Amino acid sequence: MKLYLDTSTPTTILKLDDKAYEWDSGHDLAEKLLAFIKDKLEENNKTWQDIAKITFMSGPGSFTGLRIGATVVNTLAHELKIPLYDHRGEKHQIIIPDYGHSANISQPKK
Repeated sequence: MKLYLDTSTPTTILKLDDKAYEWDSGHDLAEKLLAFIKDKLEENNKTWQDIAKITFMSGPGSFTGLRIGATVVNTLAHELKIPLYDHRGEKHQIIIPDYGHSANISQPKK
């Protein structure tokens, strides 16, 4: 089974082979992303071990969303020992998110 994940916007997109799912994750992404994926796997009578390939929309997009998504796909690919690709089809050992611009870091208040 191929898993595709896009966390670059507040609406998370998950594809399991040809089935697509959307979830308005908002501020719950970090807390509930793995449960969302697990629930959709179970709906399809699949387990984590049935995933054979992961593709991730690596950016540009939401800084926090991309960091959370990249952490999840990097961990899954490593632990399941399966190939990991970005949305351009390039294979990676780990995905480094492309935020589209430099970080906007505010000056310390003191």
